[in-house]
This record gives sequence, C-alpha cells and structure tokens, in this order.
Amino acid sequence: MSSERVAVVLFQLGGPDSTEAVEPFLYNLFCDPDIIDFPGAFLARKPLARFIASRRSGRVAEHYREIGGKSPILDLTNAQAAALRAALAPHVEAEVFVAMRYWKPFTADAARSIGEGGFGRVLLLPLYPQYSKATTLSSMREWRREALRAGLAGVGEDSVCCFYNHPLYIRALVENIDKTLRTFDGIPAHEIDLVFSAHGVPVSQVKSGDPYKMQIEETVRLVRGSGGWTSPGALCYQSKFGPAEWLKPGLDATIRRLAAAGRKNLLIVPVSFVTDHIETLHEIDIEAREEAHRLGVTRFDMVPGLNSSPTFISCLAELTLAAIRGAPAGTETCRGACTRTLPAVTPSLCPHWDRKDVLRR
Repeated sequence: MSSERVAVVLFQLGGPDSTEAVEPFLYNLFCDPDIIDFPGAFLARKPLARFIASRRSGRVAEHYREIGGKSPILDLTNAQAAALRAALAPHVEAEVFVAMRYWKPFTADAARSIGEGGFGRVLLLPLYPQYSKATTLSSMREWRREALRAGLAGVGEDSVCCFYNHPLYIRALVENIDKTLRTFDGIPAHEIDLVFSAHGVPVSQVKSGDPYKMQIEETVRLVRGSGGWTSPGALCYQSKFGPAEWLKPGLDATIRRLAAAGRKNLLIVPVSFVTDHIETLHEIDIEAREEAHRLGVTRFDMVPGLNSSPTFISCLAELTLAAIRGAPAGTETCRGACTRTLPAVTPSLCPHWDRKDVLRR
C-alpha cells in the first residue's frame, strides 16, 4: 500500500442549491457536448442551452420547491464522502473531495483544492455505477481539463470506471429492497411488482457503443438473482427529454401496463441512482405515484437511494483500496456482462472493452 497522501475524487452530476440556481444549472447541463451533440453543435450549443434552460427552468424550479427548495444531492454526497473518509482511515491517509459536473462544488474547485494540498496520488471514483458517455465519460473529460489547469499533470492518478456488478453494490441494493418490502406486510409476494427504473439515454448513444444499457440489465439480473424474490419484476427507463428516441419501456408506460393488467402493488427500485434527488423524489415519488393512484394502483412505494448505506460505503472503500493497490481495473468489477454473453452492440465506449485480460476471463 502506498504511503502517499491520496485525494479521492467523487464525481456526481450535482443539482441546484436553490430555485434561483435552476436555470444556470440547466444551462451548464445542456452545454455539455457529451449531452447535446450533433453536426455543427459547437456553434449552436450555447444558444440552444440558453433557450432550453430558459424554457424549462420555471417548471423544474417548481418541482424543486415541492421537494424542499433545492436538490439534496450535495448534502447526501458530502455525507457519503465523510463516511468513505472514515472507512479509509485505518488503511490509507486519504482526503475525499466532491466534484460536481453541473453545479457547485464544480470539478474545478476540487482540482484546485487538490493542487494546493500536496497530494501524491489521486483516485477518481465516479458515483455512477454503470458506465456511460453522458455521466462517467463526461466527468472524466471535465477532470482532464481542470486537472491540467490546476497543475496536476505530474500527480499519479488511478480511476474506477464502473461498479455495476460489484458484490457489495448488489448487496446494498438487495438490502434496501428487502427493507422496503417488509413494509408491504400482509401482501403476498406474487401480488407485488418490483419495477426497476434507470435513467434513460438516447438509443443512438447505445448504438454508438455505450455499455450503459448492457450494464443496467446485468445489475438488475444480479440483484434479482441475489434477492431471490418471487415477486414479478420489470425494467424500465425514466427522465427522457427532447425528440430523440430513448431507451424503452418508459416508467410511465410500465405503470400504465401494470395497472391495465390489474396489478395493485408496485415497488419502484431506482437502480442507476446512488442518492435521492429530483429524479427519485419528484419524478418517481410524486409524479409517478400520482399517475399510479389515478390508474387504480392501491399501494405504491419507492426504495430510497443508497445514500450512506454502510454496505454501499464499504463498496466504495473496497473499490478505492483496490485501485490504490494497483489492482487492474476491468478484471474483477467490470467484466461481468462484457464476457458472460456477446452483447448485441459492441460496447466500444467502455474503456476496458479491448483489454485482452478482460476478454479472456
């Protein structure tokens, strides 16, 4: 184990810390070339982002008002950082930094603090279990830009690309589901539908080689296998915006299908989110709940985010320590879906797909 002081950087998307911050947050989001990309986008991106943010900000700000006036994601991520710091303390001298992609504290703030802190090594740890161009790759690219500006080019660096099939991540999800299922006391398991909901991405992104869909499906397969529930399950996607075709089925369509089939008890499992935020607290727990009840569903509940689940923090600590020890990324926690079966679309955007030591296993 290295005796160097290590800076662990937790990547997250971030969220507005007030309703006044909603429009600039949305502007930053839609200015990201890994989110909005088309021929000639470099000329139109900023005006288009300004237009979209202005059009959407009023409605989105009202949603934030309904969940407390701001996003809880920074408070929850800071709590994860503190818990991870405590978990690492017996093993390595480490400080944990939060780097948000679209709102404060920005990636630049984390890079600047690390540059001033005299750290000998940096460990990049995205809080996105499944690798995607729109999340992991975008955050990594932003880090590259800001690390150079902060003078970190000579600092040793390791990174974790994903952990969608890490045993402790799977166990943390199963524990959360079990805990919520216990509140369905008296309802037979076969009458409860487990609806796994992941953030959607455009179909074109998957066709271009993004491994996200494949990894989401593998996460759900592993969770259901580990949980051993007899309740029927479904996988769907949420948070679509814009006219492009996105992954299907959508959360709304899934709720309509189940309600039409006479299903009365739904437990929604947010599967690509590791903290509660607007996509869970409003899109699922308010909007989807209202729609489900309107359609005749009598029991609707949502599994909370992993947040500072001790098992999840243990997962992050294990990922961090393995990377610091020099364990080759992509051989233990990356390989599952990539090598279990041949995917329909080669996940060429996965940073470890072409590694021979991954493919042999």
